[in-house]
Amino acid sequence: MKKLIFAIAMIALAGCGALQAEHLKSLNGNGLDKNVKPGEDFYLFVNQEWMNEHPLTPEYSRYGQFNVLQDSSNNRVQRIVTNLAKTNPKKGSNAFLISTLYEAGMDSVRRNNEGAAPIKPLLAKIENTQPDGMTDLFLWLHKNYSSPFLNVGHQEDLANSNVYAMYIDGPGLGLGDRDYYLLNDKRNKEVREAYMKLIEKQMTNAGYSKKEAKRIVNNVMKIENLIADSTWTREESRNIPAMYNPRSLEQVKEMYPNVPWDRFFVETMGFETPDQFIVTTINTIKQGDNLLGSLTDREKKDYYLWQIVRSASPFLSDDFSQAAFEFNKVLSGVQEQQPRWKRSLGVTERSLGEAVGELYVAEYFPESSKEYMIGLVENLRTALGKHIINLPWMSDDTKVAAMKKLNSFTVKIGYPDKWKDYSAMELDPSLSYWENVHNANMWAQQQYLDKWGKPVDKSEWGMTPQTINAYYNPVANEIVFPAGILQAPFFDPESSDAENYGGIGVVIGHELTHGFDDQGSQFDAEGNMVNWWTPEDAAAFQALTQGLADQYSAVEVLPGLFANGQYTLGENIADQGGLRIAYTAFKDSQKKKGVDINSEEAKIDGFDPTQVFYMNFANLWGQNIRDEEIRRLTIGDVHSLGKNRVNVSLKNIQPFFEAFGITEGDAMFIPESEQVIIW
Repeated sequence: MKKLIFAIAMIALAGCGALQAEHLKSLNGNGLDKNVKPGEDFYLFVNQEWMNEHPLTPEYSRYGQFNVLQDSSNNRVQRIVTNLAKTNPKKGSNAFLISTLYEAGMDSVRRNNEGAAPIKPLLAKIENTQPDGMTDLFLWLHKNYSSPFLNVGHQEDLANSNVYAMYIDGPGLGLGDRDYYLLNDKRNKEVREAYMKLIEKQMTNAGYSKKEAKRIVNNVMKIENLIADSTWTREESRNIPAMYNPRSLEQVKEMYPNVPWDRFFVETMGFETPDQFIVTTINTIKQGDNLLGSLTDREKKDYYLWQIVRSASPFLSDDFSQAAFEFNKVLSGVQEQQPRWKRSLGVTERSLGEAVGELYVAEYFPESSKEYMIGLVENLRTALGKHIINLPWMSDDTKVAAMKKLNSFTVKIGYPDKWKDYSAMELDPSLSYWENVHNANMWAQQQYLDKWGKPVDKSEWGMTPQTINAYYNPVANEIVFPAGILQAPFFDPESSDAENYGGIGVVIGHELTHGFDDQGSQFDAEGNMVNWWTPEDAAAFQALTQGLADQYSAVEVLPGLFANGQYTLGENIADQGGLRIAYTAFKDSQKKKGVDINSEEAKIDGFDPTQVFYMNFANLWGQNIRDEEIRRLTIGDVHSLGKNRVNVSLKNIQPFFEAFGITEGDAMFIPESEQVIIW
């Protein structure tokens, strides 16, 4: 029901893998590639040996340092979850809910015996709906299962982040990005054909004849192609102000007359129709409204059938998951499906994330790590403040506003102060996996709906404690670091300051900088979308960010395929800012300790601390990746590829050049006059 209007800025993640040792290590200085010079390709200099030792296995479309850490976390969580069932937990307790959902996912025998039976009543309801019941069917789907033709939901009002506003957004696409539907090159045709095969196979798995399945394919593709034609480009979707269009109820009714607004909120959300709305992608929503009013009942039913089957397929028999995997092979290049325990664990964590997180923190997150992080964040905040004060392109008036925002950042570390209460969630081992997952989803939806009309609770977390990630939330002006990421190679109390500042220090700097990237810079200290820039400073910022975008867009990631520097701009600004800020904070920390980082005594395994700092940063992003995944990420991910996050970012860092003796003629070299320095 709910669709976020803007993207929360996060550092990238990947999948899972095999069992790892409990204590992971940071940088291995002996693993550097002696055949690659730092000035030619720093990413390969640091990571090539690791990449050689960790070839892609069939399970992965990419595998890197993030995955190693995710492996460790997964194995920890699996041990927690599997041990719960042995304790015979009390019905309704967190332990009962976790073990019930996980074991349902592991019971392949039951799921294969059931086949499509768990969703048969839903499909029958759609098929048996008479013409005078189509509006009821539309509302039933929005209330329980999907959001056909438009998305409606509340989130923080971008102009007043302490209250919720009701947003109307366009419908989603099965393939995610419009280019898969609209571009006719070989690769996009391959993906479309695979998607059509997926729809046909899943509908036959659900009990439809091949002829019926082909009809459903044609109708779904007709509808999704029309939606894609009106969907904003990736670059347009980054324009947050353009997506903030306040409208009255009367205006919304006039703009979108085919939606049953007088019934929609009472029957799908349980409260009265609001008087005011924020309309996002006006034309895309209009296309959804037009389709709702012009399609035949048969076309709409086929679209609804696919939405049910698609959402339920991961929780049905193996023929459904195998069909989805065959499509994923084409999309990402992965050759082998993840083992069942990983898939089941993922579902359990998505549904009961904080319940699992509470157990994870109790066992694996020492308070000392939180205390270290608090000090580190303040060091990074101070460093960013220095950078802001000394910016040559920003006026004093804008600097004052920037410093106010920086000093207002809320910092969350490890885990929430208050855990979610799952006691009202109803799971039952006698029910099918799909029914239990649906019950968990309905519980989450009710939790969400209950927020309407209440002040925004800014103590809530957008990630679980065990997540290997971090984020900046512009409407709360907060940076959040879950317990899961506070491990090597990001943070390790046994590692040097150079490694930790090059790891978790850069991550902290990255998230701080998100408050001042091309999107975060549009929000003030209170998290409201307010312009705090002078026109001259805004123009200078725009020129700098365009220069950075052009650097990335010049990189050819595969023959004929170039990176999209405009779409990845926010993450690229944060990567570059994170590097600069973390290095300043590192130098300051060593000065306070009386350590001369240029001395022979300060060397770490023969390397200068500055070199180690940049090496561990590059180490974070080492990975092997398939060509199909490179294409998929280049089309749909706001993050640059790992290699570009290292090499292109570092080309703008003069201390990096000095640390490794990089000079004109080296591939990594850019003259200082051409380096883009934003924060």
